[in-house]
Amino acid sequence: MKLLDFIAQFSDERSCKEYFRDVRIREGVVCKKCYCTKHYWLQSKWQFQCSKCGFRTTLKSGTVMENSRLPFQKWFLIMYLMTSTKKGISATEMQRQLGHKRYNTIWGIMHKLRTVMGLRDDLYQLSDMIEFDEGYFNVEVSKKQKKSLKRGKGSQRQKNVAVMAESVYLENIETFEITKQCRYFKMKVLKDQRTGGINETIEKSLDEKSIVFSDKNKSYFEIDKFIDAHIMEKSTNEMAVTTLRWAHIAISNAKRNFLGIYHKIKGKYLQNYLDEFIYKLNRRYFKSIFNRLLVACVYPYWQTSD
Repeated sequence: MKLLDFIAQFSDERSCKEYFRDVRIREGVVCKKCYCTKHYWLQSKWQFQCSKCGFRTTLKSGTVMENSRLPFQKWFLIMYLMTSTKKGISATEMQRQLGHKRYNTIWGIMHKLRTVMGLRDDLYQLSDMIEFDEGYFNVEVSKKQKKSLKRGKGSQRQKNVAVMAESVYLENIETFEITKQCRYFKMKVLKDQRTGGINETIEKSLDEKSIVFSDKNKSYFEIDKFIDAHIMEKSTNEMAVTTLRWAHIAISNAKRNFLGIYHKIKGKYLQNYLDEFIYKLNRRYFKSIFNRLLVACVYPYWQTSD
């Protein structure tokens, strides 16, 4: 969606509320009291009323906006600015653009939206042929960690991230040239570098009929228990630009993206930033990511995970 179109469509608070109401009606409202899905709209109250028990649901209730006092128009602007560019935007810049007084409010809303993005992508598994590798992302360290680094107790400044790319081999009928097209990605911060963390990530992220390509890391030896086939190659420079090409491109682009926007990223929030990056990357061919994010925000599943 172009900026001029966004301004014309959502020029005031009422237009935003009406659009959000229509999205909720289309996607369905669930009663918190009896779990009934049939509701009536009360125009005078701007609320949904359950046809079974009469319980009323406000526009924001049951969505990512619940308990927020921020106007709908500002929520819409935040969602639009986060999805309108490939690179993203920092909370400081978002606060400046909106003219909002409190930085923490804007920061908290952006992380809520990143959580929604991650939960939305978690509904899907990668399939077919998968490139699997790991990337190391620099994160901010605490004062205690800085002291440990000075004493030589190992690096705490990097987080290990599993990177998965769903690639498909294509063959040109005339030239017989083989190329790879990439569809979807996943990036998950690993709890540990041992086999258990890898296996858990593979089981949750990939379809059991997938074929995985990776290097000969010792932590990958049990991957074949969760997928159809596992092909391992010795790690070389050539392998990085052929077999694991898209996984390495994703790692490089993510690092460059974070470096250019965010001053420092705390380790416990790294997954949120990765979720935003992957959400937009997987929808790079969509005409309007804003509309897709708005739909994701009305589902109650985001409340089940912290």
